[in-house]
Amino acid sequence: MGENGLMPLYRDEAVVLRTHKLGEADRIITLLTRERGRVRTVAKGVRRTTSRFGARLEPFMVVDVQCYEGRNLDTVTQAETLAPYGDVICRDYSAYTAATVMVETAEQLTEEHEPSTQQYLLLAGALRSLGGAEHDPSLVLDAYLLRALAIAGWAPSFHDCAKCGAPGPHRAFNVAAGGTVCLVCRPPGSAAPAPETLLLLACLLSGDWVVADASGERNQREGSGLVAAFLQWHLERGLRSLRHVDRVRTVRPLPVLQPVAGQPSLLEGRLALDEQPFLEAQIEPDELRALEDQHPALDRHLAQEVG
Repeated sequence: MGENGLMPLYRDEAVVLRTHKLGEADRIITLLTRERGRVRTVAKGVRRTTSRFGARLEPFMVVDVQCYEGRNLDTVTQAETLAPYGDVICRDYSAYTAATVMVETAEQLTEEHEPSTQQYLLLAGALRSLGGAEHDPSLVLDAYLLRALAIAGWAPSFHDCAKCGAPGPHRAFNVAAGGTVCLVCRPPGSAAPAPETLLLLACLLSGDWVVADASGERNQREGSGLVAAFLQWHLERGLRSLRHVDRVRTVRPLPVLQPVAGQPSLLEGRLALDEQPFLEAQIEPDELRALEDQHPALDRHLAQEVG
């Protein structure tokens, strides 16, 4: 509470990550904000056709939101559209599935109420690229994932040895080691991607789109497999949305250097992914009941403030 007994009010830019249904007409909106990190908010009445800003609080939208701080959830009181990427992205399946992986990754790499301006700016820029069809959605996705991991402290190496720092280029790539590895440091089961694939990934990480856009389809598929494995290794979990991306299902098996008998390569086995799509995921029943119990109290409190 503020000094005058009212709930503190704040305003911030945000990307809508996902939504949950709450009650009959409301939603819980998960936002990645510019200044406050990831926050969960209640948007009241946004599922009604008469809602003033319901369409502005859909996934992939960049908005300017005004919220009341709450004990568990903040409450959205106003939302203005800054960039309507959601409508354009949802019209293209490849862009939509890529964006879904991006917002799920952003949620995994950020903490509630912990500012992460770099992650916010990166996600907003990636959605802008998808919305403007500037590059192939698969390339935009891989570039986003590599840079998001780098911001989180897991930047992969595509030239020098990730373990000893020996100057490259090196042929072997090992997810657990952190990227390319030399002959001395190479663990058993390391992959041997094409040199063009490693060059493509290095360009995606650095932002050299001239080289990335000119890359071959085979190298793009091979690189996507490496990025997916690297991402899920460091997140220590599978991404529910990743299974819906077309290019993930068409990745060819990578050649493996000196496989260990009875031990599959990290890149040969796909991590188990949940069947439930990320954007449609529901909160746990116990949590939902608790939130609905608090919901009338929030309504009464706001009514007293407005009155």
